[in-house]
Amino acid sequence: MQSFIHKYQPKSSKEVVGQASAIVQLKEFFLNFKKQKKRAVLVYGPSGVGKTCSIYAIANDLSLEVLEVNASDFRTAEQINTKVGAAALQQSLFSKGKVILVDEIDGLAGNKDRGGIQAIIKLMQKSAFPMVLTATNPFDNKFGSVRSKSTLVEFKPIEPADAAEVLKRICKKEKIKYDETTLKSLARRTGGDLRAAINDLQTLTQDKKQLVKETLDELGERNKLESILNALVKVFKSTDPKIAITAFDNVEEDLDKCFLWVDENLPHEYKKPADLARAYDKLSRADVFRGRIRRWQHWRFMVYENALLSAGVAVSKDEKYKEFTKYKPTGRLLKLWWAKQKNMKKKAIAAKIAEATHTSTRNILKDFEYFKVIFKKNKEMSKQLIEQLNLDKDEVAWLKK
Repeated sequence: MQSFIHKYQPKSSKEVVGQASAIVQLKEFFLNFKKQKKRAVLVYGPSGVGKTCSIYAIANDLSLEVLEVNASDFRTAEQINTKVGAAALQQSLFSKGKVILVDEIDGLAGNKDRGGIQAIIKLMQKSAFPMVLTATNPFDNKFGSVRSKSTLVEFKPIEPADAAEVLKRICKKEKIKYDETTLKSLARRTGGDLRAAINDLQTLTQDKKQLVKETLDELGERNKLESILNALVKVFKSTDPKIAITAFDNVEEDLDKCFLWVDENLPHEYKKPADLARAYDKLSRADVFRGRIRRWQHWRFMVYENALLSAGVAVSKDEKYKEFTKYKPTGRLLKLWWAKQKNMKKKAIAAKIAEATHTSTRNILKDFEYFKVIFKKNKEMSKQLIEQLNLDKDEVAWLKK
């Protein structure tokens, strides 16, 4: 199934919502590129607000070809010059105009960046075509020289009203039933991230083609705390380790449960055997550190577990998979939950017996099976126990199983 993100990507700049000022600035830059003192534009803003898709939409309006590279895939000066250098100096096919798009330059920063930033700056100054760089946070000190030689264009978080209009159009085209209140609530919950809102819409309506309050409530309030589903998107749909490594930082799940989520959904996302093999290698190494934490209580190893689980899995693929994948919890999570509920019920009953018999709950738990036998074999005694221990219906039902 094709993802809504790609299916409804803007074909024209007129379809881009919430970024009117940025669109005007970018068009002006492209149309008057030869007169510009600064030979590149640095587009920045949070994830999911339309930075990359707007470049394509404007290029389509102006009949320009787009050559896109992801900065995190090319860290050395040699790699960047090989991939981007030729394109920046050579005429495009059929003599069309061209835009050089270097996406996610945040991925250039770091210990593995060997001349990558300086190579980009040199290409910016001699490129025969407009260069567009995108970033989430361009104000890192490492990008000081890039900023000074670029025109900065800000993309702001999408307003809830604009996001709601986009969701409404998708619902009508996909014949999804919805009510205004629920749809607007979905638009608000994503905090200006339109891509997350569209992903949530597809996830919630894929089975029943209906957006209702009950299913929306299952997402819970984000309040800038990313859900596990959004965290998985960061890992599975990105090749940038700097983005992926933060995926689980604000998720209200412990790392063990995040591990199970990745384990369950990995084979559904990664289709190429080589990608899957590399990802499972990283996952197994994360599991090694997880075992050491449990065995030796060396909690500092959690840093390595998280890095392998997030960034390690993200960079294991050669390229991003564009197909939509509906992520789901593992059956093991459900089994663990039921086991926990069963154990809690057992402890609650044992505590009542311990109080009545003036002994410890621990000792009662050792002989707990005797009480279960009494409830199954001796109706009269079981009635007396129910009264004396003040057992509720659920506890009685549990003892009779």
